[in-house]
Amino acid sequence: MPIEMSEQEIYEEAKKRVKAKRSFYRHLGAYLTVNIVLIIIWALSGGTTIGSGDWTGGKWFLWPLTIWGVFVVVNFLEVFVFKTSIRGERAAIEEEIKKMKK
Repeated sequence: MPIEMSEQEIYEEAKKRVKAKRSFYRHLGAYLTVNIVLIIIWALSGGTTIGSGDWTGGKWFLWPLTIWGVFVVVNFLEVFVFKTSIRGERAAIEEEIKKMKK
Protein backbone atom coordinates (compact mmCIF):
# COMPACT_ATOMS: atom_id res chain seq x y z
CA MET A 1 0.00 0.00 0.00
CA PRO A 2 1.77 3.18 -1.19
CA ILE A 3 2.02 6.11 1.18
CA GLU A 4 0.60 9.37 -0.14
CA MET A 5 1.90 12.66 1.21
CA SER A 6 -0.11 15.85 1.08
CA GLU A 7 1.41 19.05 -0.28
CA GLN A 8 1.65 20.39 3.28
CA GLU A 9 3.51 17.28 4.46
CA ILE A 10 5.91 17.52 1.53
CA TYR A 11 6.53 21.19 2.31
CA GLU A 12 7.12 20.47 6.02
CA GLU A 13 9.50 17.60 5.18
CA ALA A 14 11.46 19.78 2.75
CA LYS A 15 11.59 22.60 5.31
CA LYS A 16 12.89 20.18 7.97
CA ARG A 17 15.60 18.86 5.64
CA VAL A 18 16.75 22.34 4.59
CA LYS A 19 16.95 23.36 8.26
CA ALA A 20 19.02 20.25 9.08
CA LYS A 21 21.39 20.90 6.16
CA ARG A 22 21.88 24.55 7.15
CA SER A 23 22.54 23.49 10.72
CA PHE A 24 25.15 20.98 9.53
CA TYR A 25 26.94 23.59 7.40
CA ARG A 26 27.03 26.02 10.36
CA HIS A 27 28.44 23.21 12.52
CA LEU A 28 31.08 22.41 9.88
CA GLY A 29 31.98 26.10 9.51
CA ALA A 30 32.43 26.50 13.27
CA TYR A 31 34.53 23.31 13.39
CA LEU A 32 36.83 24.49 10.61
CA THR A 33 37.13 28.05 11.95
CA VAL A 34 37.89 27.07 15.54
CA ASN A 35 40.37 24.36 14.57
CA ILE A 36 42.20 26.65 12.13
CA VAL A 37 42.52 29.21 14.93
CA LEU A 38 43.83 26.51 17.29
CA ILE A 39 46.41 25.41 14.73
CA ILE A 40 47.51 29.03 14.22
CA ILE A 41 47.83 29.51 18.00
CA TRP A 42 49.88 26.32 18.24
CA ALA A 43 52.14 27.39 15.36
CA LEU A 44 52.62 30.96 16.65
CA SER A 45 53.53 29.64 20.07
CA GLY A 46 56.42 27.80 18.49
CA GLY A 47 54.64 24.48 18.22
CA THR A 48 55.34 23.89 21.88
CA THR A 49 53.99 20.91 23.71
CA ILE A 50 52.19 20.47 27.00
CA GLY A 51 53.22 16.83 27.28
CA SER A 52 54.91 15.19 24.33
CA GLY A 53 54.35 11.65 25.59
CA ASP A 54 50.89 11.38 24.02
CA TRP A 55 49.89 10.19 20.54
CA THR A 56 49.76 13.77 19.22
CA GLY A 57 53.50 14.23 19.50
CA GLY A 58 53.08 17.69 21.01
CA LYS A 59 50.40 18.80 18.60
CA TRP A 60 47.74 19.43 21.28
CA PHE A 61 45.31 20.88 18.72
CA LEU A 62 44.75 17.32 17.46
CA TRP A 63 42.66 16.52 20.56
CA PRO A 64 39.80 18.96 19.87
CA LEU A 65 40.21 18.45 16.11
CA THR A 66 39.69 14.68 16.48
CA ILE A 67 37.00 14.64 19.16
CA TRP A 68 34.92 17.40 17.57
CA GLY A 69 35.54 15.80 14.17
CA VAL A 70 33.77 12.66 15.32
CA PHE A 71 30.69 14.75 16.15
CA VAL A 72 30.83 16.46 12.76
CA VAL A 73 30.91 13.05 11.04
CA VAL A 74 27.96 11.83 13.12
CA ASN A 75 26.05 15.02 12.25
CA PHE A 76 26.84 14.48 8.56
CA LEU A 77 25.58 10.89 8.70
CA GLU A 78 22.35 11.99 10.40
CA VAL A 79 21.64 14.70 7.84
CA PHE A 80 22.81 13.17 4.56
CA VAL A 81 22.92 9.38 5.00
CA PHE A 82 20.33 8.28 7.57
CA LYS A 83 17.63 10.78 6.65
CA THR A 84 14.46 10.20 8.61
CA SER A 85 11.32 11.38 6.95
CA ILE A 86 7.59 11.39 7.35
CA ARG A 87 7.44 8.70 4.67
CA GLY A 88 9.91 6.54 6.58
CA GLU A 89 8.02 7.00 9.83
CA ARG A 90 4.71 6.17 8.17
CA ALA A 91 6.16 3.05 6.55
CA ALA A 92 7.49 1.88 9.92
CA ILE A 93 4.12 2.52 11.56
CA GLU A 94 2.26 0.65 8.82
CA GLU A 95 4.70 -2.26 9.13
CA GLU A 96 4.06 -2.44 12.88
CA ILE A 97 0.30 -2.34 12.29
CA LYS A 98 0.60 -5.26 9.87
CA LYS A 99 2.60 -7.24 12.42
CA MET A 100 0.08 -6.52 15.16
CA LYS A 101 -2.86 -7.65 13.01
CA LYS A 102 -1.30 -11.06 12.32
